[in-house]
Amino acid sequence: MGNLTDNLLQAARIGDTHFLQAMITNGNTINVHDAKGYTPLIIACYNNQAEAAALLLQSGADVNSVDAGGNTALMGVSFKGYAEIAEMLIMHGADLNMQHGNGGTALMFAAMFGRNDIMEILLRNGANPNIVEFRGLTALDLAIQQGNHAGAEILSHTEIYH
Repeated sequence: MGNLTDNLLQAARIGDTHFLQAMITNGNTINVHDAKGYTPLIIACYNNQAEAAALLLQSGADVNSVDAGGNTALMGVSFKGYAEIAEMLIMHGADLNMQHGNGGTALMFAAMFGRNDIMEILLRNGANPNIVEFRGLTALDLAIQQGNHAGAEILSHTEIYH
């Protein structure tokens, strides 16, 4: 991994929009990956750096880029619970139904970790609750397995979103 990649990822991690803008203005690519496959957008989103994420998206960051495990920025914010960034990613074309290496989706992350507000955002925007991961479990199955009763209730009534 080159120094430029390190610097871009660090700027994304801490939300240094001035540095990111300077790199973009100088023509540097923002769709770089480190050894784990992380991109500046994935790092900004995972660290709740909404301004940096917005700048990266407006500058052409690949919203559906994946890390080495197949995780997207949307999956990261669905796990962490960052609703504002989830909305922003969706507005910029995030694939709601992408599956990572084990078949999990952003909706499944939200269901497992009790991020019910994000589940509602995803469902309202067309996420498919019927996708199954590698063990054959749906988001509803995972919500029940994790004791997320409110999330299971939301997923039991997904027809209201479609």
